[in-house]
Amino acid sequence: MSSRKIIGHGTWLDKVAYELVQREKRLGRSLKLIRTESGLGASGIPHVGSMADAVRAYGVTLALRELGYRSESIAFTDDMDGLRKVPAGMPRELEEYLLMPVSSIPDPYGCHESYAGHMSGMLREALERAGVECRYMSGRQAYASGILSDSIHEILLNAGRIGEKIEELTGQAKFKQVLPYFAICKECGRIYTTQAYEYDPKRSVVRYRCVGAEVGGRYFQGCGHEGEADIRRDDGKLAWKTEFAARWKALDIRFEAYGKDIADSVKVNDWVSREVLGFEPPMHVRYEMFLDASGRKISKSLGNVFTPQLWYRYGSPQSLLLLLFKRATGTRVLTLQTIPRLMDELDLLEDVYFDKVRVEDELERAKLKGLYLYSYLLKPPKKPSTHIPYSLIVELAVAAPEDKRLEFVISRLRKYGYEVDERAEEKIRLAVSYAADLGAVERKPVKLSERERRAVLELIRGIEAAESAEEVQSAIFQAARSNGLSPRSFFKTLYQIFLGRDRGPRLGPYIWDLGKSRAIEILRSNIG
Repeated sequence: MSSRKIIGHGTWLDKVAYELVQREKRLGRSLKLIRTESGLGASGIPHVGSMADAVRAYGVTLALRELGYRSESIAFTDDMDGLRKVPAGMPRELEEYLLMPVSSIPDPYGCHESYAGHMSGMLREALERAGVECRYMSGRQAYASGILSDSIHEILLNAGRIGEKIEELTGQAKFKQVLPYFAICKECGRIYTTQAYEYDPKRSVVRYRCVGAEVGGRYFQGCGHEGEADIRRDDGKLAWKTEFAARWKALDIRFEAYGKDIADSVKVNDWVSREVLGFEPPMHVRYEMFLDASGRKISKSLGNVFTPQLWYRYGSPQSLLLLLFKRATGTRVLTLQTIPRLMDELDLLEDVYFDKVRVEDELERAKLKGLYLYSYLLKPPKKPSTHIPYSLIVELAVAAPEDKRLEFVISRLRKYGYEVDERAEEKIRLAVSYAADLGAVERKPVKLSERERRAVLELIRGIEAAESAEEVQSAIFQAARSNGLSPRSFFKTLYQIFLGRDRGPRLGPYIWDLGKSRAIEILRSNIG
C-alpha cells in the first residue's frame, strides 16, 4: 500500500483545487464561493485550444465541488477586442470592419446579432455539447453595466506607475506615453486607432484622439476625431495588460489558467491587481499551445483551425474532454489522427475504472480512474460498454460498399462476436464518418524481428493463395510455426500491425473482410 496521499480523484485538477483552497485559507479570504474564470476569444473561428481554457477552468470547479466547496466557472467573452485581420476562409467584406470591436461588426452569415455572437456562439455550442456548465459573461455587457468602472478608475489614476511597470516587466514603453485604455472612436468606430491621453476623474471620462496605429504589420490611418469616452459605459476597454486585473477584482476570481503566449500580460496584471487594486491575483496554471502537423501554433487567423465541431464529427465529447484534461502542460501536436487514439484510450480508462484491467500502483490507478471520471464530468456510465477498436471499425468501413457502410460494419462486428450496444453503435457511426471522409487510420510501424519479418512475408503469400477466411486463419498458424514463432506471439504482432493493440477479432475472417489486397497492403507497408 502506498503511503503517498491521494487528493480527490488523483488528477492534476484535484491537486490544483486542493492547493487553491490552501492558498485561499492562507490569504484569509472567504471560501463561501470560489470562482474560476476563462476567457473566450470572439475574433475568429474557435478551435480546440480556444475550448481548452473553459474546459479546464470548469474541471477545477468540479474538483473544488468534490472537495466540498461551492464553486462556479465564469466564461468571459472578449467581444470588445478589435478585429485585427480577417481570418482565413472568412468573407473579404470584413476588411471594412478591421479594428472595430467584434461585437460591433455584423455577422457575415446573418444568423447572430454580431460577428462576435457568431464566433462565441460556436464555442458555446461546443462547450454545451460536452456538458460544460459556465456562467457566460459578455465583455461588452460587463463594460456597459459599469461593474468594471471602479477598477478602471483606479488603473487610470495610477497610469504613470503602471506604464513604468509595463516597461520594466515587458520592455514595452508605449504605456508611458498613453493611458492603458482604448476608446472606441465615435466617428469611425475603430478601437486601436485611438490614443487615450487624459483622464478626468471627476467626470469619469477619458479624452482621446483617433491618430492611427500599426497592427499586425499594417498601418491603419486614424480619422483625426477627438472625443471623450465614459469609463462607466462601453465606450472603450482597458488594454489587455490591465484588463484581467479589473475583471479579477470585480468578479472575485480565484483561479485562471493562461497560455504561454500571454505570459507577459498575466505578469503585469498580477502586479496591477496586487499593487494598484489591492486584490491578490488568482492562482494560475500555465499551459502550452496545441500545434498542427507542421509544428505551427493552431490559430484562428492562420486558418489551420481544428474546431471542436470537426472533432465531434469523428470523436465523442468525452474523448475531447480526455484530451483537454490529460495534462495542462507540454506542447501537443493535434491532427485528425489524434481522434482514433483518444477514442481507444477512453476505452482503456473505462477498463481501469471498472477494474477489468488491474493497475498495481495505487496513485497511477487513482489518476487513471479520475481521468475517466472527469472525461464524463463526474457522471460516468453505470456499466462498461462493448469496446471495439476504432481502427478496426474504420478498416471495415473502408472495405464496405459506400451506400451500406454502417450495416456492413455492424454485421461483420456481430459475426466476430461483438455485442453492439447503444454506445458501441455511436462509436461505429463516428468511425464510419472518419472512414468516409479520411480513409484508413494512420499506423505506426511495428518493429519486427527477422523471424517475424519472414513470417509476415510468408503470410502475404498465404493470403494471396487463400480462397476463404479459414484458409487465411490456417496460413497465420503455418507462417508462425515454420519460422519458429509461437502462434500466440505472432497473432499479437499481427493485431499490433492491423489494429495497434494486442488483441481483436478472429484474424482470418477479419482479413478476409478487409479484402486480400488491402490486408496485403497493410502488411507490406509495415515491413517496408
